[in-house]
Amino acid sequence: MQILTVDVGTGTQDILLYDSALDLENNFKMVLPSPTMRVAGRIRAATQARRPVVLTGVTMGGGPCQWAARDHARAGLPVYATPGAARTFNDELDVVEREMGIRIVSPDEAAQVGGDAEHLEMRDFDLPAIRAAFAAGGVDLALDGLAVAVFDHGNAPPGYSDRQFRFDFLTERLGRSQGLPVEDQLGGFAYPATSVPPDLTRLAAVAHTLDFDPARTVLMDTAPAAVLGALLDPAVARLAHALVVNVGNFHTLAFRLGPDGVEGMFEHHTGEIDLARLDDLLAGLAAGTLTHRDVFDDKGHGALVMRPAALDTAAPGFGVAVVGPRRGLMRASRHHPYFAVPFGDMMIAGCFGLLRAYARMIPETRATLVESLSGTPRGAPWG
Repeated sequence: MQILTVDVGTGTQDILLYDSALDLENNFKMVLPSPTMRVAGRIRAATQARRPVVLTGVTMGGGPCQWAARDHARAGLPVYATPGAARTFNDELDVVEREMGIRIVSPDEAAQVGGDAEHLEMRDFDLPAIRAAFAAGGVDLALDGLAVAVFDHGNAPPGYSDRQFRFDFLTERLGRSQGLPVEDQLGGFAYPATSVPPDLTRLAAVAHTLDFDPARTVLMDTAPAAVLGALLDPAVARLAHALVVNVGNFHTLAFRLGPDGVEGMFEHHTGEIDLARLDDLLAGLAAGTLTHRDVFDDKGHGALVMRPAALDTAAPGFGVAVVGPRRGLMRASRHHPYFAVPFGDMMIAGCFGLLRAYARMIPETRATLVESLSGTPRGAPWG
């Protein structure tokens, strides 16, 4: 059985090709520039060449590509975008035109922009490109399944905070899974590609551009996927009470976990916090005193504490574990975190979390995936 897992971040896209015949450590994997970084690079090259830019496709991750498009327009150069592509920058298209200087055009109008214009297709997931990358290494994909993770703020109603809308989504999903094991609670942030909620426009855009059978595809939010993957590190799995933190390039999400599942969480923008602030937030989460306003009023998304009782952080069964590309922020943390390395590779933690979610949602794969994720010896590529 072969399942492709792709964790799309801001800086990188982390790719694991699961093969049920192999040990997980022997599965093939790649860490490549993220789609938004690739688009940003091509826009900046067009800026240097003084060429117009035409953006088509669907909503994808912003950040670097948004900054590059903004700088291109500020340089006095034309930027055209179809509505789907423009929603990468803001769901309100008049804001994209007014504040970024980007002209919204129809797909037909975009196709008619000629000359030396740089035409770019916006999409978070490009299966043909991934196939080509594996083929360059002599690996032909014969996929039985697909799992993709992206971070989705959701489409907030006009006038409603994007940050609050995102945290409403996190809260609602956890509320649905109270009383379930922690792997099911975190797995609740995954969806079949055939039934993505319409407000999750970035996940929906991935669902519409799969180039693969949606009935065999699972889509998930990135941060819960990384935390779910971190729990596959035996040192983390042994903890009775834990704070598990994913320090991403753009967002930091921490879950407080106990014997009965998720006890609390917070999510903040990584660029808005330093180590001292992050340590304070984690201390408040452990003590049960952290409030939503503590985080939201600090330009973060919010906090939720479902069990306000303080944890005994000196107890043998307590620990803080961290994953994510910006995990180095916590190297001098007063909480003395453990740097989780599921199956020896922190960068693929989200992919391992995707496999756990896939096993939960596609029942016929469960037994095989659970056996693989238990570390049962299987083989090597040449065996």
